[in-house]
Amino acid sequence: MKAVIIGATGATGKELLQLLMASKDVSEIVALVRKPLPIKHPKLNTIVVDFGKLSDWKKHISGDVAFSCLGTTLRAAGSQKAQYVVDYEYQYEFAKLAKDNHIPTFILISSSTANPKSLIFYSRMKGELEKSVEALGFKNVVVFRPGPLIRPETDRTGEKIGVTVISFLNKVGLFCKMAPLEVKDLATLMLRYATKPPLIYTILESGRILEEARK
Repeated sequence: MKAVIIGATGATGKELLQLLMASKDVSEIVALVRKPLPIKHPKLNTIVVDFGKLSDWKKHISGDVAFSCLGTTLRAAGSQKAQYVVDYEYQYEFAKLAKDNHIPTFILISSSTANPKSLIFYSRMKGELEKSVEALGFKNVVVFRPGPLIRPETDRTGEKIGVTVISFLNKVGLFCKMAPLEVKDLATLMLRYATKPPLIYTILESGRILEEARK
């Protein structure tokens, strides 16, 4: 299996990349990144790209599965407009190029709150991306909608607070379907679905992700 990935420098992407390199089912990995990765591996082909001109690297977006792990925060992006470019435009362009090159399976990390009709910018953006990817007509699409993620050494203050609060509520039996999830567990599940993708458009909500991650 040949895999193409964007977002390999993020928390989940890093874990997924390690799993891909270790997997006997994966023969080749193409990582599209903004700057060189600090790792090398016989399976890994790292390609530095300009995501604003991703079509210039279209020929490299081919294989059996495409993983979209890209994402940023409003704080890091600096504005909603800038965040939309990363979280919607870059990812949609990647998906479109993958479909043009006949990649059968597309796996996307979304959000538990994704809703194209939401009044909340982030949730609406994620929902719009899901709908746009679905409309491309891949043979297989798997959308992961995780709840709070436990990221090693994260600088996302809001996320750290959220994980702490949800973890406390879980202890008293509340919001158990939104329990925090280790990014490695999410990455493991993504690889599992890539190896044996369902032949339908599949959305995995946070509760189902937690159940399957614990198997």
